[in-house]
Amino acid sequence: MRHSKSRSRGELSFDIFLYIVMCLVTIVTLYPFLNVLAISLNESSDTVKGNIYFWPRAFTWQNYETILQYPNLIIGFRNSVLRSASGTLVGVLGAAMVAYVLSRADFQARKLFSTLFVLTMYFSGGLIPVYMLIRNLNLIGSFWVYIIPGIMSVWNMFIIRSFIAGLPYALQESAKIDGANDFKIFYKIILPLCSPVLATVALFIAVGQWNSWFDTYLYNSSKEQLTTLQFELMKVLQSTQTFTEATYNPSVAQSMASVSPESIKMAITILCTVPILLVYPFVQKYFVKGVTLGAVKA
Repeated sequence: MRHSKSRSRGELSFDIFLYIVMCLVTIVTLYPFLNVLAISLNESSDTVKGNIYFWPRAFTWQNYETILQYPNLIIGFRNSVLRSASGTLVGVLGAAMVAYVLSRADFQARKLFSTLFVLTMYFSGGLIPVYMLIRNLNLIGSFWVYIIPGIMSVWNMFIIRSFIAGLPYALQESAKIDGANDFKIFYKIILPLCSPVLATVALFIAVGQWNSWFDTYLYNSSKEQLTTLQFELMKVLQSTQTFTEATYNPSVAQSMASVSPESIKMAITILCTVPILLVYPFVQKYFVKGVTLGAVKA
């Protein structure tokens, strides 16, 4: 009985220790986001005093109201959603198709093509050749400039290929015996089994598409109907620092005078982060499935 009581006390102490550690890890993980949120909801004149940690000291919506006064934000948000959705779908499908081909043991030239793909990861023509290529393809001033260059990512392709290589090849052989061709094997067998890695790659591509603004600056900066949210928010941030935009937009000038670049930075960070955070709960189950897949096979 003494041994049992002593053991129970030890287990209780260990549980308390785990709870304390997990609370500390949670605080350390959430603090940066809560701090950014608090500063974005705090008055700019009060923010410069510092010492804002978990909650705003002088609550206000003025920072967000200033940002939302820009008329192109709605258009940019629409284009960012469209490019993220379509770019993710095309990017995942393109990488998965190439990965399936290079994972096939009966594809004689797979080593050659794999080597060529690897070389593109280490050597690049640079910004100017890429711009000239985009111009010669007549993609400048077009929405397709957000989609076509990202059809296939070598890094994502190798991730998917490694996952496909771990699947039993007997599934493909049995499907061939039943009369299935390569396209049916890919869409009916490979893609459903690859849902964990496809969800992971899709998240990578979606985050990259959502956060991208430099391609808009290079190719579509003169097209207001093709602008993106990140590009517009970047211009808002620049205008708070230089007041260039406020010079041409008097309705914004008054608001600019009462906000600080630091508060605008934090508000922009929240606006850019929240949509991506809303996607994570829908993708989390695929990550859990990917973690437990090896244990199920074992």
